[in-house]
Amino acid sequence: MKPRFFAACILRRTALCAVVARLALAGAVSAVIVATTGPTMAQIAHGIAMHGEPALPRDFKHLPHANPDAPKGGQLRLGVAGTFDNLNPFTIKGNTPQGLRDFVFESLLARSASEPFSLYGLIAEGVETPPDRGHVTFHIRPEARFSDGQPVTVEDVIFSHKVLSEKGWPFHRLHYGKVSTTEIVGPRAVRFNFKARGDRELPLILGLMPVIPRHKMNSEAIERTTTEPVVGSGPYTISKIDIGRSLTYRRNPAYWGRDLPLQRGRFNFDDFTYEFFRDQGAMFEAFKAGDLDARVEDDPTRWAEGYKFPAMLNGQAEKRELRVGIPAGMSSLVFNTRRAPLDDQRVRRALIELLDAEWLNKNLYHGLYQRTTSYFARSELASSGRPAAPRERELLAAFPGAVRESIMEGRTDLPVTDGSGNTRAGLKTASELLASAGFALAGGHMVHKATGKPLAMEFLASNRTQERLVLAYAENLKRLGITLRLRQVDSAQYSARMKSFDFDVAQTLWQASLSPGNEQYNRWSAAAAKAEGSFNYAGVHSPAADAMIAELLGAEKREDFVSAVRALDRVLLSGDYVVPLFHVPGQWIAWRTRVTFPQLPRLTGNDFDTWWSQR
Repeated sequence: MKPRFFAACILRRTALCAVVARLALAGAVSAVIVATTGPTMAQIAHGIAMHGEPALPRDFKHLPHANPDAPKGGQLRLGVAGTFDNLNPFTIKGNTPQGLRDFVFESLLARSASEPFSLYGLIAEGVETPPDRGHVTFHIRPEARFSDGQPVTVEDVIFSHKVLSEKGWPFHRLHYGKVSTTEIVGPRAVRFNFKARGDRELPLILGLMPVIPRHKMNSEAIERTTTEPVVGSGPYTISKIDIGRSLTYRRNPAYWGRDLPLQRGRFNFDDFTYEFFRDQGAMFEAFKAGDLDARVEDDPTRWAEGYKFPAMLNGQAEKRELRVGIPAGMSSLVFNTRRAPLDDQRVRRALIELLDAEWLNKNLYHGLYQRTTSYFARSELASSGRPAAPRERELLAAFPGAVRESIMEGRTDLPVTDGSGNTRAGLKTASELLASAGFALAGGHMVHKATGKPLAMEFLASNRTQERLVLAYAENLKRLGITLRLRQVDSAQYSARMKSFDFDVAQTLWQASLSPGNEQYNRWSAAAAKAEGSFNYAGVHSPAADAMIAELLGAEKREDFVSAVRALDRVLLSGDYVVPLFHVPGQWIAWRTRVTFPQLPRLTGNDFDTWWSQR
């Protein structure tokens, strides 16, 4: 600690100095500013948007999609396919249950589901950032408390950043590692300085950082799994634990933020209970029997035929397709390009040509799906159906060959059949592609001419719904002598193998928002391709993709942002990293009428935190 700082301590804020001294000795603060004056809270922003200004005024009363008059009480029981063995959501080890991040651990700011990407004050009552967003300052609410009654302090915020940037998930380390220094600029104010300017999303990413109680979880505990209830500042605490089977969150009557406008009409149930099931079939039967209160459906066969049970017919249950405004994301069969022969794009393209999407949709999905032709399908961010704008072509000019001309022109080049099962055209195209990659038929098997090795892959599955799709796909592959073996594992094994990229082909969904940002690095960047636990399952290693992500993060105007996202979409589509599958036009949801939700439009679809009990 420099001598001038001690002099400032004597003359000014001794309480602040004590905080700084503790943090400096712990190595958590790399620079210190002691502020004698500063802006008032009326001058500090109450929220921040990715582009433009937040829609809600400073004196807003509640979020537009929440009912501030919703009654408190009752219980909501939800089902989850899978299991859990860990209550620490900050380590890559083990499987954590749903709800921890939403109900127990809060962030400095929180989203409004009625806007593409706007955040409003939660633990932080205000936020400051300059026009170039080269740093961000958060002002912590004096009333913020953890569930054990301890105040939330700047020490907790700085500790959270330090441990997550060093020991958190890969995306934690990637995003929070962009901070160069951390400064205390007031008794309840902390400033993050960034290593580089131009990442306009970074202040929002820091705003969404979970705040961890330093007095309950040290830097070593962050890396360990636990089955003991954890402490956070959120509206719920963990009340009942049955490892692998169920978990109940109990609403904290002393929750510090219950009267915030941001929270009015939310978190209405006394208890949120998650029941865990081995498969979707068993979970659906529990809903039919009345043991679960609501479910989001993703199986078109169940949606078309399964909801005819007595409770649905007599009005004790309802179902509806909700309109949503967010992208559908990319549901696909993903290729692990780290492994031969899937590192050869010609092989991947051949496998894409062999999926008969029209037959699958008609015979397996009752024709209720739409084919996914973009990583941002169902939104203005999708490149499919749109020729590249001049700005997109300008961005991509530095990477000749990164985008196929058909995709640059907005045409989808996915194969289309008549749904009859006749895939002769696809078989011919795939055969030519494989021949160019050195493969030929020999004894009914597709083998590599130089090595004699058969073209065979393993599909890693975690449920029977995937099994039905893959068996149908495998039949088409078999026509060309290609073997696709199905390997179904339990959810824990599946999670572990996906984290370590121990698979050939798997089915996955990359969800998307109207404001994609730093998470795109964790999905598509060259750095993430090498980081176990990242979501770059395909192993994308493309300078063009990295550049487009940087462009979308630096865009100040919405139109430039949209151009960068569409350009990224074109790069990914041109790489043939996945076999695109399908998406639901809206969102399918069913519920018991003892619970209900606001009949209000929202961009992001359903969110159970705004539901309430009618009993």
